[in-house]
Amino acid sequence: QISPHRAPEVMSATSYHTMLVLVSHLQYTDKEEVVLWMNTVGPYHNRQETYKYFSLPFCAGSKKTISHYHETLGEALQGVELEFSGLDIKFKEEVMQTTYCEIELDKAKRDAFVYAIKNHYWYQMYIDDLPIWGIVGEADENGEDHYLWTYKKLEIGFNGNRIVDVNLTSEGKVKLVPNTRIAMSYSVKWKKSDVKFEDRFDKYLDPSFFQHRIHWFSIFNSFMMVIFLVGLVSMILMRTLRKDYARYSKEEEMDDMDRDLGDEYGWKQVHGDVFRPSSHPLIFSSLIGSGCQIFSVSLIVIIVAIVEDLYTERGSMLSTAIFVYAATSPVNGYFGGSLYAKQGGRRWIKQMFIGAFMIPAMVCGTAFFINFIAIYYHASRAIPFGTMVAVCCICFFVILPLNLVGTILGRNLSGQPNFPCRVNAVPRPIPEKKWFMEPAVIVCLGGILPFGSIFIEMYFIFTSFWAYKIYYVYGFMMLVLVILCIVTVCVTIVCTYFLLNAEDYRWQWTSFLSAASTAVYVYMYSFYYYFFKTKMYGLFQTSFYFGYMAVFSTALGIMCGAVGYMGTSAFVRKIYTNVKID
Repeated sequence: QISPHRAPEVMSATSYHTMLVLVSHLQYTDKEEVVLWMNTVGPYHNRQETYKYFSLPFCAGSKKTISHYHETLGEALQGVELEFSGLDIKFKEEVMQTTYCEIELDKAKRDAFVYAIKNHYWYQMYIDDLPIWGIVGEADENGEDHYLWTYKKLEIGFNGNRIVDVNLTSEGKVKLVPNTRIAMSYSVKWKKSDVKFEDRFDKYLDPSFFQHRIHWFSIFNSFMMVIFLVGLVSMILMRTLRKDYARYSKEEEMDDMDRDLGDEYGWKQVHGDVFRPSSHPLIFSSLIGSGCQIFSVSLIVIIVAIVEDLYTERGSMLSTAIFVYAATSPVNGYFGGSLYAKQGGRRWIKQMFIGAFMIPAMVCGTAFFINFIAIYYHASRAIPFGTMVAVCCICFFVILPLNLVGTILGRNLSGQPNFPCRVNAVPRPIPEKKWFMEPAVIVCLGGILPFGSIFIEMYFIFTSFWAYKIYYVYGFMMLVLVILCIVTVCVTIVCTYFLLNAEDYRWQWTSFLSAASTAVYVYMYSFYYYFFKTKMYGLFQTSFYFGYMAVFSTALGIMCGAVGYMGTSAFVRKIYTNVKID
């Protein structure tokens, strides 16, 4: 629980992130107006369930209202609803306790406040883009009487002519009794501060949580796993393949009679089928293209986040991600289009459309479904119609044309099938094999190690998204992404080697799915996280959580699958290039 007298300082309510263009913050002159924006109010345990501040029957100050528009796309999508508080605050001008309005408390208003207090509602405000949190009220021990905090005591720190620090203390506990008047008051105290303007967000970060020993230990642990796996793969490649090559070249020297009696087995036998196009090449190449795009988006956004402090501005992480996703569409077209052409696909326009709209359709479909619930709840998360139109325009007028460019380049530059072995006209039958060599089993087991290398980081990422922490250790995230890719590639290469040795040449889907099954484990972990690590409740928050977790897991799975397939594809080409084939 939060102590009501002191607003929580370190708990950050939305991970504030930045548009790429940083707005220069205001430099104030003495007695210049400072605007206090009211943002949202909502239950403490449901971080995404937020409502407009004035949806509760609070009253506003007497100053003329200023309308606020959404500055960025990310802000609109994240449900930021700034409304002017009407309080008269001027730079460096102290205000003694002053009543700014009165609430006529009838039964309906009292019930609204009681409901808010029972559900631990708290609100968020901004002064000069610095977030401040306050609690609506509290109940007494036995929960019969409910009290509203009526006095906002603001303490603002300034350094030169800039605001660097804001604290709110809630006081003035008034019992809620129907048909009374409640006076709301505020006071402002200014104090000099040594905090530099650039460092003013540092107090919202939580180093003891993010730079905990466990975090370092988990990175080290994953790193050891990488060394082990890379060792394992190189051992398989060096020792086993050297043996295989030696055996195959020895067979070359035998005469035909011996060779017919010799035991023919192993991966060399399927050389005529290993480069056969995968089943459903259209879907397969679209998935690989999308996965490559998600990987490049993750990489670029993490680099931008390391260079720029993306948490200092509202909605900017989301805006950056959307911008980068749209800009990297040619990557999707290039890899998807070239793979489809190599597999002899004819309907390339259909493939391009599916590749371009697979991820946006998944994200927008989920958002649309959750939006209905948000509208029903009158939540501030309900996406405005204009924003929906903007997102659709980005899909049709930016993502699709860029995808087309990528597809044409991919088809023309690397669309020719240049496989080291000829593909036989008739597919060879796949022999019986042990149950644990079946592709279905390999797929289920493939995701365990990649998940093991990231699941501690998942805890930190989930906590910063679903609870009140600002994620700022993007260097860790970068390391984890690199580790995840190496582990995924190693695991899929080992799986594919065993599969080909069992003379099963259906390696394309197996390598993709065995890496993509990481997503299933992440989604299962999200269930554990929901029930044991959070106290969320209600239809809106639950559907928001599981809806967006499904999107996150699927995107992660497609990315891992594509990375795994690309690595395995290089491995398969390499081993079949070196073997002599009659």
